[in-house]
Amino acid sequence: MKRRDVLQGGSLALLLGAAHIAHGANIVAVRVWPAPEYSRVTIESDTKLSSKQVVMTNPPRLGVDIEGLELNGHLRELVGKVRADDPFIAGIRATQQAPGVVRLLVELKQPAVPQVFALSPVAAYQHRLVFDFYPVKEVDPLEALIAERLKEKPVAPARPVPPSPPAASAPSAPAAPAAPPGDPLGELIAQRLDRTPQAGVVPSAQAAPAPTPPSASAPPSPAAPLPSKTDRLIIVALDAGHGGEDPGAIGPAGTREKDVVLQIAHRLRERINASSVNGNPMRAFLTRDADFFVPLQVRVEKARRVQADLFVSLHADAFLTPTARGASVFALSQGGASSTAARWMADKENRADLIGGVNVKTKDRHVSLAMLDMSTTAQINDSLKLGSALLGEIVRVGKLHKGSVEQASFAVLKAPDIPSVLVETAFISNPEEEQRLRSDDYQEKLADAIMRGIERYFAKNPPLARSRVV
Repeated sequence: MKRRDVLQGGSLALLLGAAHIAHGANIVAVRVWPAPEYSRVTIESDTKLSSKQVVMTNPPRLGVDIEGLELNGHLRELVGKVRADDPFIAGIRATQQAPGVVRLLVELKQPAVPQVFALSPVAAYQHRLVFDFYPVKEVDPLEALIAERLKEKPVAPARPVPPSPPAASAPSAPAAPAAPPGDPLGELIAQRLDRTPQAGVVPSAQAAPAPTPPSASAPPSPAAPLPSKTDRLIIVALDAGHGGEDPGAIGPAGTREKDVVLQIAHRLRERINASSVNGNPMRAFLTRDADFFVPLQVRVEKARRVQADLFVSLHADAFLTPTARGASVFALSQGGASSTAARWMADKENRADLIGGVNVKTKDRHVSLAMLDMSTTAQINDSLKLGSALLGEIVRVGKLHKGSVEQASFAVLKAPDIPSVLVETAFISNPEEEQRLRSDDYQEKLADAIMRGIERYFAKNPPLARSRVV
């Protein structure tokens, strides 16, 4: 080969290399996931993207320079994906800041805490660059739950209290901080947070005024009967599996697990909110009530923050063959899995964080995971009882994959103080069961069965006595 041909070939290679660098990464897809808890923007590409960002406060915005990109149709499509009801993102603008550098300007409706991070290829996804926008002040789920309850139950006006007779001056103990007068929500939250009173402790004078002696002219009032039960909210945490970037299993007809289990969770919430346990009102708390991703450990933490009495995670998984069928219920195992299939299922579900996309740099994540590994034998025993009650009712509406509760190390079941089960409602990979899962009639029957199982569990295992919360 002549020297001139070698040089020309080298020049051509350099030109091709330069063109490839100028072209940069190919955008595969762009997605926006709005939710009350946080909003997410995802840019998926065939190679890893590098970015630099700056937060601006007046007005609130996030500017991101993405290297190795040219402005194209996918990025322009991102601008139109912002929904009017997005609680955080007002709009997105994309411009070619410099050759090979695209600038995204995310305009915010409110101050937010942004997180920008990259995700490596996993499952069906290639490289992803993710922007998450969290509220500056996180909403307290317990407060929101009680506020929702108050909207349905009118609060009786306080009765006027006659003025007390003057007493001899004496130093008195300072009054404990209390909710402002007429603030029933504050009182309920204060009571709700005190869930474990010591046995035999008499309520303070603030909780009940001292009885006044009966008048000589009036017959004495009969003593009020002591309550035979607790009077508080019974909270059931419902965990619709997957969501957002993580679709879960997908059936032959394209049905997504994340959609089906969310629909079932909504139906079950209606039933729980209309029910009671021994006269105590029940309330369902959803770890996600829309199509967004929630990390596994956050699902557990949410249930613990509202001090849930039960945790029920809903799924509709797939198996290697389309012939697998029937519902299953799983509890946590401190040791090995109860079967090879149970171990396979747990490993598959525990990969949800990789698919859904977790920022591994989030502080305290490893501390939280370690804390949630402290599962107790009592929790597991109660979970097995709950699982058995659910299986006894689910068998009335469909087939069971296995007639007993299975056990494996599911990350989402590791609340050390809440009976927790994972319900595989059916195999979405089975064409017949996929059709049933899409049916309103079957979803209604399944929600009824799970509701009966919860009631059956509470009939034999009443909630622990706690402080009074209406």
